[in-house]
Amino acid sequence: MKRWTDFASENPAMAEAGRALIYQYRVGLGYLATIRKDGGPRVHPVCPVLANGGLYVFVGNHSPKLGDLLRDGRFALHSFPKADGDDEFYLAGRARRVDDAAVRKAVYDTYTATGATTSNDTLFELWLERALHAKYEARPSWPPVYSKWAAGQP
Repeated sequence: MKRWTDFASENPAMAEAGRALIYQYRVGLGYLATIRKDGGPRVHPVCPVLANGGLYVFVGNHSPKLGDLLRDGRFALHSFPKADGDDEFYLAGRARRVDDAAVRKAVYDTYTATGATTSNDTLFELWLERALHAKYEARPSWPPVYSKWAAGQP
């Protein structure tokens, strides 16, 4: 697994395309999939934050996602759809809780600078195992051009 900064160093074009899709509405937006206790999927919108060399999410302390990530850190994150196109960006890996006050402050400051708010939510860094970017031509078009990345693969 790798941090966002490692992914961006290895595949800068894909990382920039992903960053643009995540931040297309100024505040970072994506759908976070986690694994429920019974093994089923759970998907909720979240506000991802690129800061401090990593990709982070604040998770509400009463959210079912919190228990999912503490119990089984596997996640998938998918960008919000574009209004004028069908491009997609997807990441998967493992989330790790962050308790370091300095890291939390750096991520919080970046997060609130976009206009987002949070209070005492739990912070997780999303460590990456794989990424996928799908680039489409003008609508209607099929198939997209896929770019793939996996941690530990050349």
